[in-house]
Amino acid sequence: MHAYRTHTCAQLTKANVGETVRLSGWVHRVRDHGGILFIDLRDTYGVTQVLCDPDSAAFAAVEKVRSEWCIRIDGEVKARDPELVNPKLPTGEIEVFIRDIEVLGEAKELPLMVFGDQEYPEETRLRYRYLDLRREAMQSNMKLRSDVVASMRKRMWDQNFREFQTPIITASSPEGARDFLVPSRLHPGKFYALPQAPQQFKQLIMVSGYDRYFQIAPCFRDEDPRADRSPTDFYQLDLEMSFVTQQDVFDTIAPVLAGVFEEFGGGKKVDAPSEWPQISYRDSALWYGTDKPDLRNPIKMQVVSEHFAGSGFAIFAKLLEQDGTEIRAIPAPTGGSRKFCDRMNAFAQKEGLPGMGYIFWRDGENGEMEAAGPLAKNIGPERTEAIRQQLGLGVGDAAFFLGGKPAAFEKVAGKARTVIGDELGLTETDRFAFAWIVDFPIYARDEETGKIDFEHNPFSMPQGGMDALLGDPLSVKGFQYDLACNGYELVSGAIRNHKPEIMFKAFEIAGYGKEEVEKRFGGMVNAFQYGAPPHGGCAAGIDRIVMLLADEQNIREVIMFPMNQRAEDLMMGAPSEPMNEQLRELRLRVLPPEA
Repeated sequence: MHAYRTHTCAQLTKANVGETVRLSGWVHRVRDHGGILFIDLRDTYGVTQVLCDPDSAAFAAVEKVRSEWCIRIDGEVKARDPELVNPKLPTGEIEVFIRDIEVLGEAKELPLMVFGDQEYPEETRLRYRYLDLRREAMQSNMKLRSDVVASMRKRMWDQNFREFQTPIITASSPEGARDFLVPSRLHPGKFYALPQAPQQFKQLIMVSGYDRYFQIAPCFRDEDPRADRSPTDFYQLDLEMSFVTQQDVFDTIAPVLAGVFEEFGGGKKVDAPSEWPQISYRDSALWYGTDKPDLRNPIKMQVVSEHFAGSGFAIFAKLLEQDGTEIRAIPAPTGGSRKFCDRMNAFAQKEGLPGMGYIFWRDGENGEMEAAGPLAKNIGPERTEAIRQQLGLGVGDAAFFLGGKPAAFEKVAGKARTVIGDELGLTETDRFAFAWIVDFPIYARDEETGKIDFEHNPFSMPQGGMDALLGDPLSVKGFQYDLACNGYELVSGAIRNHKPEIMFKAFEIAGYGKEEVEKRFGGMVNAFQYGAPPHGGCAAGIDRIVMLLADEQNIREVIMFPMNQRAEDLMMGAPSEPMNEQLRELRLRVLPPEA
């Protein structure tokens, strides 16, 4: 007999009745039924009920075990009485009568219970993550993550991609966040960096002639944490292709992700890739208030400035006299009650705005539809009716209005759209809705300094090539794209700028000279002078994808050993102070923190 088990805790069935078996696992819970001790024995595969009565030689030892002790038992498989069968368990038709027991590992008093679904503070869960990971929900999430990664790999190989590993210790490279720096012992005063992404290396792989690359890549960014973002490291499905257009990249990654969501999405509807709309960055901001829209929500915002220009509503009328301002409407089908409108107005005030104007439509006393609300009284029936027709609304509906420079209110408008969709039950909850966001502007002007700088990825190929860079920089769009799903950015990528002369010009417009570009990106710029092919690719965030599939709201629920909100590993005690010997060896000195 094997030293620890003949079967897992999910394998035994009625076919095993009468057999002598050996099981090992953790004591999930202990129940005393009139002197007979029942133990739910758990391993990563499942649960088996084992029991012992005072007639067994092992009874005294079984009496001592407690929750989460790790034990081995030998025993005889018996059929449960028909009325005691547990149909929820694969092993629910049998139980094992304990003949012998060995304690493999005792457990101290538990700081959190594994059995049950009690809520514990995040600090406790992360400090004792090895216990938290034993819980059923966490076991399920981690298995899901592993299965998703395996499925991604297979789907990429099926499309003739090969997996290559890129360096973890490399040179600093700006990817939009702070680097984690690594001091060099052999080169005192110099530092390596952990890669924010394999960006430059995967492009060099294309220059090297490998055509189709992918990697399940770790990325390291010193970022402020959010619920959907790790503050230190994350994993992505990274891919790059040569001799491709933007649409080729879409046609490659879309079936991979659609297949993964169909396979692991729990039966939720997954839109077919051919139905994924391509929405410009500007339109996405206008319609949804964000560049990662949730298309499960059907609400689409519209500009209604013309109806308020010169109107009796002085606040909006005066706003529109300023350059760059506009009024946007958020339609709210079925939201036509004063109570709901007041609730949304209060929402806007919590977001730091004075309020949010509204109009709602109802049946009037004469049986005809009428517009209600302060705005309706101020602008009159003709303008109100024009707004209603533009928005396609009717009796029982409402519309909310925000005005000013879009940059000042767009984010709040997007939040309001989400709240309205959720509260009115307009947002589909059993669907994964994807949308490509395209035509990102490469440049933006700083309103305070007037300086032109990069707004998005500086390495994307400008649409129109060199000719585009010779015109108005603010009109230049890049072959850059994101894929949004249910309000989250899942994929980001671009067709790369592989021509040195176009790259130098692109950086020159943003105020970066040729020498600086060569110094910061010399490896890639030099390589592009030796027959670089047109190439492009993208990266899909694995943590975020699994978070959506697991229906979790926080990314730490799908990462095995995450940091907390302050980028601390409470379990391992990181970050920690280095020893003096380490600092001397690296010729480093640590300054005391500022008061």
